Amino acid sequence: MIKDIFHAQEERMKKTLEALRRDFGSLRAGRATPALLDRVMVDYYGQPTPVSQVAAIAVPEPRMLMITPWEKTILHDIEKAIMKSDLGLTPNSDGTAVRLSIPQLTQERRTELVKSLNKKTEDAKVAIRNIRRDANEQMKKLEKAKEITEDDAKKGQDDMQKLVDKYIKAVDDARVVKEKEIMEV
Repeated sequence: MIKDIFHAQEERMKKTLEALRRDFGSLRAGRATPALLDRVMVDYYGQPTPVSQVAAIAVPEPRMLMITPWEKTILHDIEKAIMKSDLGLTPNSDGTAVRLSIPQLTQERRTELVKSLNKKTEDAKVAIRNIRRDANEQMKKLEKAKEITEDDAKKGQDDMQKLVDKYIKAVDDARVVKEKEIMEV
């Protein structure tokens, strides 16, 4: 029973870490990456749809994204979606594709990004700690119901803490890598 709890909570922690890495990918670090457009939604036949599902996204140069829609009719919609987004980028259209030039980041913008990075990191840590709390509560319920012994519950909580420490370290490591990328000039 403890193993079931343990595996279920570990899956939740993995998903938290994956979500954090996706969030980090969407932070503009001065380099062009298709992940920048993950959150940009285009109005496609009345449905909000991610840009990556209506167009091909290429990186022809280190500081440029090229978005080639599969249907030329939505080119204008893609431009509008990028303008509305919080990316702070201005799309450039040539009638067949949209080009996004990624400008060099200022020091002020870099520090803002690092603050945002730290907030996302802290949110992920809180989520992982909440997962630990849920697991510990489940083990305490099993102990009260006499389905596991007190020693088993204690060992399970200790193992859960080791798992939490492992994932919090992974979150911190991901933050350090992304912070280094952002602060790189």
